[in-house]
Amino acid sequence: MNNPLLQEFNTPYNTAPFEQIKNEHYKPAFEQAIKQARQEIDDITNNAETPTFKNTIKALDFSGHQLSRISSIFFNLNSAETNDEMQKIAQEVSPILTEFSNDVSLNEELFKRVKEVYKQRESLDLTPEELMLLEKKYKGFSRNGANLSDDKKEELRKIDKELSKLSLTFGENVLAETHNYELHITNKEDLSGLPEGAIEDAAQTAKDKNKDGWIFTLDFPSYIPFLTYADNRELRKEMAIAAGKKGFQSNKNNNEKIVLKIVELRAKRAQLLGYNTHAHFVLEERMAESAEKVTEFLEDFLQKAKPKATEQFNQLKEFARKKDGIKDFQKWDGAYYSEKLKQELFDFDEEILKPYFQLENVINGSFEIAKRLYDLCFEEVHNIEKYHKDVKTYKVTNGNGDFIAVYYADFHPRAGKRNGAWKTGYKSQWILDGENSRPHISIVCNFTKPTATKPSLLTFNEVTTLFHEFGHALHGMLANTTYPSLSGTSVSWDFVELPSQVMENWCFEQEALELFAKHYKTGEIIPNELIQKIKKASNFLEGLQTLRQLSFGLLDMAWHGLSPNSFDSGNVIKNVKEFENEAFKSTQLYPDVSENCMSTAFSHIFQGGYSAGYYSYKWAEVLDADAFEYFKETGIFNKETATKFKDFVLSQGGTQKPMELYKQFRGQEPTPNALLKRAGLL
Repeated sequence: MNNPLLQEFNTPYNTAPFEQIKNEHYKPAFEQAIKQARQEIDDITNNAETPTFKNTIKALDFSGHQLSRISSIFFNLNSAETNDEMQKIAQEVSPILTEFSNDVSLNEELFKRVKEVYKQRESLDLTPEELMLLEKKYKGFSRNGANLSDDKKEELRKIDKELSKLSLTFGENVLAETHNYELHITNKEDLSGLPEGAIEDAAQTAKDKNKDGWIFTLDFPSYIPFLTYADNRELRKEMAIAAGKKGFQSNKNNNEKIVLKIVELRAKRAQLLGYNTHAHFVLEERMAESAEKVTEFLEDFLQKAKPKATEQFNQLKEFARKKDGIKDFQKWDGAYYSEKLKQELFDFDEEILKPYFQLENVINGSFEIAKRLYDLCFEEVHNIEKYHKDVKTYKVTNGNGDFIAVYYADFHPRAGKRNGAWKTGYKSQWILDGENSRPHISIVCNFTKPTATKPSLLTFNEVTTLFHEFGHALHGMLANTTYPSLSGTSVSWDFVELPSQVMENWCFEQEALELFAKHYKTGEIIPNELIQKIKKASNFLEGLQTLRQLSFGLLDMAWHGLSPNSFDSGNVIKNVKEFENEAFKSTQLYPDVSENCMSTAFSHIFQGGYSAGYYSYKWAEVLDADAFEYFKETGIFNKETATKFKDFVLSQGGTQKPMELYKQFRGQEPTPNALLKRAGLL
C-alpha cells in the first residue's frame, strides 16, 4: 500500500499531506514508525563510544521524528475531525504508543548512558540550553521509573497503558454526550429574548438535520447565547442540566467509574515513583514547585475574591428577584441575569458589539497587531493541503521576508470536533546542521458560523478567545531553539498560559481595537463610547468569575492530592458527586443541581494535560497582568518592550527556568497587585 505518512512529505514547506491520508494508513504508519524509532534508540544504546552529550542526549532528542509527526497528525485530527473509525484506531494505537514510551523511559542501558553524561555535566562546557536539555532528559528517566526494580517497572507499564485508554474513553464519552443532545423548538414564542443571529443559526442547524423549527445544541456558539438570552426559564434549565450531566447519566457514556479509576491509577503511579500524591509528582517540575504552594496560592486568592464574589452574587440574586420575582436563584439564571444587569449598569448589550467583530476582520486585526509588535506578516495561501474545507492556511514571514511558520486556523463547530478552543502543532521548530527548521502551528476554535444573511460575527468573548489562542500560536511560531523538546510551548505548564493570556489585553485597548473593530455593513470604526463600555464592563462580576476559576483549581487539587490509601477498602471514594461537593464547599454560592456533575466532563484534567495544573490559568493571570502593565507603561505597541517579550519569552521555549526568563523580560519577579487591581479585587 502506498502510504503517504511513510514517505517524505513532498509538499510546500514539508506540510502534512492531509488530503492524501485515509484512515487505513494510520495503523501501518504507526507500526512502521515505532519500528524505526526503536532502531534509533538501539543505535544510541549500542553505540560503542563513550557516552557524550552529542551521541546520547542530542541523538535522543532528535530520535523518533517520524513517529512524532504521525502522532501529531492523527491525534490532532482525532480532536478536530474525528469519526468512529478514528476513535477505534486511537483505542488500538494508544496502548502501543504508551508501551513504546515506557520501553524508552525504562531502558536501563539507555539510562546508564544518560546518567553518565549527567554525572559529568559540570566539566562538559555545555551551553545553558544544552544543560537544560541534559537535566530534563535525566529527570525524564528518573521521574518515569528508570530507577525502579523490574517488578515495579512492570507495574508502572500496566498503569500507563490503562491510563492512556481511560483518558481516551473519557474524551469520547464527553464528545458523544455533547452531540447526543439537542433542544428542538417548534414554537416561535420559545425563542423570545434570543438574538437574531442565534435564531438564524438554530434554524440552519434544524434545516441541516431535515427538521422544522430551530435546534440548539451543547456546542458553545449555540449553548452560550441560549443560556445568556433565552427568556424561557424552563428551557434554560433544560439546557443547563443537559450540559451539566455529560458523563453523569445512566448510559454507556457514563464517566464516574473512569474518573475514580484514573485518579486511583495516578495516585498509585505517583507512590510507585516515590511521591506522596500525583499533585506532588506533577508540581515538582512546575514554576509553583509544590502542591503546598499551589494550595496556598488558591486559598490566598479565595480569601481575596470570596467577599467580592458573595457581594456580587447577592446583587445578582436581588436583581433577579426585583426584575422577575425569582425567589430560587439557580445556575441557569446566572448568565441571563448577569447580561441583563450589565445592560442596566453600563447601558451595554454584548449583541451591539457583534457587528463590529466580523471574523475576517478580527483575524486580520490579530495579524496587524503581531506585525506591529513582532514584525510578522501573514499571507493566506491555497497550496497547502487541509484536513477540512473550513480550515484557513497561512504562510508567516518576518519583515525581511524570511519564512517563519505555517499557520492553520479552524474556526467553526461541526460533528467530529470537540468543544472549546486550543492551539496545537503539526511540526516543532529546531536547528540541525545549521538549518533552522520552522514550525507548523494550528489553532482550533468553535465560533459562531456565518448564516445565509450574515458573515460570522463574534461575541466579544469569542474575540478574546481568538486572541488567546493566537497568543499560544505566536509562542509556537516564534520559537527559536536548537532542540525540538525545548521548543515553542514546551515550557512549564504554569508558564504556558502567559503568552496566550497577555495577548487578550490588546482586545480592550482603543489603539488596538480601532485597527480591526469595524462595522461589517458600514465599515464604521467602533465608536469610542462602546470601547469605554467594554473597558468599564471588563471586570464586571470579576469576583464571581475568579471564584469559578478557583473552584475548578481546587477540585483538580482535591482529586490529585489523594494518596493511594484513599482507595483502600476502608476509605474508598465511592461517590464522585459527593467528593466533588466537598471540594466545592468553600466556593459554592449557587444551590447544587443533583443531576449535574463537573468532574465527569472535566476534560482539561481527565483528558487534556491539566491534571494538578488547572491552577495555572490563575497563576498565569498574575504573570499576564504584571507583564501587560509593563506594556502600558511603555506603550502597547512599543517595539523595545515587544522585542524583549519576543526575545526572552516567546522565542526561548523551555531553554531556561520560567522565572529567569520572566525576570529578563520584566526586570523583576511578578506581583499579584496588577491582577487584583484589574479584577477590582483590591
